Amino acid sequence: MFNMVPIILLPFDDQHKFAFWYTRRTPGVRTQTSYEDNIKRMVDFSTVEGFWICYCHFARPSSLPSPTDLHLFKEGIRPLWEDSANCSGGKWIIRFKKAISGRFWEDLVLALVGDQLDYGNDVCGVVLSVRFNEDILSVWNRNASDHQAVMALRDAIKRHFKLPHGYIMEYKPHDASLRDNSSYRNTWLRG
Repeated sequence: MFNMVPIILLPFDDQHKFAFWYTRRTPGVRTQTSYEDNIKRMVDFSTVEGFWICYCHFARPSSLPSPTDLHLFKEGIRPLWEDSANCSGGKWIIRFKKAISGRFWEDLVLALVGDQLDYGNDVCGVVLSVRFNEDILSVWNRNASDHQAVMALRDAIKRHFKLPHGYIMEYKPHDASLRDNSSYRNTWLRG
C-alpha cells in the first residue's frame, strides 16, 4: 500500500507577477562590468503552475557556487537599490548556516509568491546570497522611514520562520548601502 500525502496548494497572489534573477561573480576578480549588467533575468511567471515549472528545475542553494545571488522580485521591480520601488526602502537581513539555508529560502519564496507575509504589499522581493561561510536571506521593502512598518515586517518574518525570540536580524536602508557600497556591513538596526 502507498501512503498518500495530501498536497496543499498555496493561494497565488494574482495581483503580482514575479521574476527570478541571478547574479554570479568570480571571487577575487574585479571587473569593469557594473552590478546591474551582472544581474540576469532568468524567468518570470504569473501562476502557481508557472512558478513550479521553473522552480523545480533550479539548482538548490547548497549546490550553488559562492558568491551567487538569487533574487525573486515582483514584476517591474529590478533587484537594485536604485530601482524606483526600492530606493526609499531597505532590507531585513537574516544569516543562516549553509546546511539549513535552502529550506528557509524555499519557505521565503513560497511565502512571497503565496502572499503569506504580513505587509506583503510593502515587500518588493527577496534575495538569497550564497557566501563562503554562511548564506544570507534578505527581504526588501519599499519604505525604510516607516519604522512601525519595518518592525512589523521583522515580526512577520520571525513568525513565519518560527525564529526564536532572541534571534538577531539586521536592517539596512538602501540609501546606506549606496553610501558605503555594501549590502551587509554597517547595518542600521538589529532586532
